[in-house]
Amino acid sequence: MEMLLFGVWALLALISFPGATEGLFEVSVWPHRALVKFGESLVVNCSTNCPDPGPSGIETFLKKTQVGRGPQWKEFLLEDVTKNSILQCFFSCAGIQKDRSLGITVYQPPEQVILELLPAWVALDEVFTVKCHVPRVAPLENLTLTLLQGNQELHRKTFMSLAVASQRAEVTIIAKAQREDHRCNFSCHAELDLRSHGGGLFHSSSASKLLQIFEFSQRPQIWVSPLMEVETAETVSCGMARVFPAKELMFQIFLGDQELSPFLSWEGDTAWANATVRAMETGDQELSCLVSLGPMEQKTRELVHVYSFPPPILEIEELYPLAGTDINVTCAGHVLTSPSPTLRLQGAPDLPAPGEPAWLLLTAREEDDGRNFSCEASLEVQGQRLIKTTTAQLHVLYKPRLEESGCPGNQTWLEGMEQKLACVPKGNPTPSLVCTWNGVIFDFQMPQKATQNHTGTYCCTATNQLGSVSKDIALIVQELNEDISSIVIILIAALGIGVFSIALYFNYLPCKIEGRKSPYRQKEKNKEEESQFAVQAETCNAHDC
Repeated sequence: MEMLLFGVWALLALISFPGATEGLFEVSVWPHRALVKFGESLVVNCSTNCPDPGPSGIETFLKKTQVGRGPQWKEFLLEDVTKNSILQCFFSCAGIQKDRSLGITVYQPPEQVILELLPAWVALDEVFTVKCHVPRVAPLENLTLTLLQGNQELHRKTFMSLAVASQRAEVTIIAKAQREDHRCNFSCHAELDLRSHGGGLFHSSSASKLLQIFEFSQRPQIWVSPLMEVETAETVSCGMARVFPAKELMFQIFLGDQELSPFLSWEGDTAWANATVRAMETGDQELSCLVSLGPMEQKTRELVHVYSFPPPILEIEELYPLAGTDINVTCAGHVLTSPSPTLRLQGAPDLPAPGEPAWLLLTAREEDDGRNFSCEASLEVQGQRLIKTTTAQLHVLYKPRLEESGCPGNQTWLEGMEQKLACVPKGNPTPSLVCTWNGVIFDFQMPQKATQNHTGTYCCTATNQLGSVSKDIALIVQELNEDISSIVIILIAALGIGVFSIALYFNYLPCKIEGRKSPYRQKEKNKEEESQFAVQAETCNAHDC
């Protein structure tokens, strides 16, 4: 179809100029502008309006194949176009040769845009480089590269005014790392504008790169006791100051080959980790803390000594002996304690020899009930004195007792008042108590409103597994009138003391205020009194007083 249209055009040209001579013939080439994608083919048509053209063709270094011809035109296929070139289309007419040039522009869209961020982790206040390049793109003078930080344009570069042959499709900037740059995304955008060549507009962007800013100049510190008891939970801390970003710091804490599970905390530019450690073997062990931030890491170590010191063993021959029974109390070091500790048994007359247990022989008495015994072991580890104590309580069993202090034999109630019979027995096991009045069980734990009917003798019996004891309690109920006078006297006396105190206070207050107002008035008054006293003395001497 294209060839048919071209023949019609040539024929019309000849008809329009029937008197044209051979010297006025023209040579044309189609297309007028050639824009070819790299490696693709191009069809070129050369034509003339000469009625009887002679030799004709095209001159080019490109691979060409004639694919069509007519009386006044020829068509060629150019294959694998990879370079810009200028093609010459020529025709001869009546021995005269004319030609027409066709500039061929090869283009290659920016299909791959590569962004390099070096280094990906950069120390605070150090420089970093952002570089963007396009490996294959043409024509370079129509390319624009733009570096972006997030959505903000950092730098734009065009290649129109440069010596294209010596340039590469790349752009580079160098910047100083600031905290606000941390975790910022950088990208590169490439734009190839071929509209001036009759083509389109091509866009392509690189993958984003994340910039990491850090400050990591200090060494971590470990806080741990130099002594650690075997199979006992201890807290270990590891921290680092002047670090950024603190929340991205990673901690690994080890006791020997045992890795701990730390709990991380942050505040400002300080981060630390706490962990619980339980050493399972005795001896010297290394506690290490590895702190990392991105590709950087710091490690610190501390030596701890793990010792074994179980509490001493306290044995009471009989924890629940009867009163009057002889019992042995022994205090010994644990078999896993090494070396043997120094022992001390509370109440023992002498300290035992090293490695020997401490013991005490005693006869259990009622007053020993509830007595506490302590067994103390001391051990020196790495120059430190450690102490462990074991305690036990002795429970002496004895018959019930109704003592006067806890169960008075004579008691007085005030008529009309809520009263309870006071009787607390002693004994171990704790005895039960039953009180009777006139042969009837009396509820001594329930408060009673005292009446004259409560006057009488009560019999209380305390019982436990070892026996029982009884006691008579004489109870007297006093009439309320007998105490009214004494109560009134007490109230009047208290009221009188209160009134006297208030009057004394208000009598003293003006004097105190007056003294504060005139600190010199009292001195003047004293001087006047001294003068009067001197006059009286002279008068008295004159009259032989």
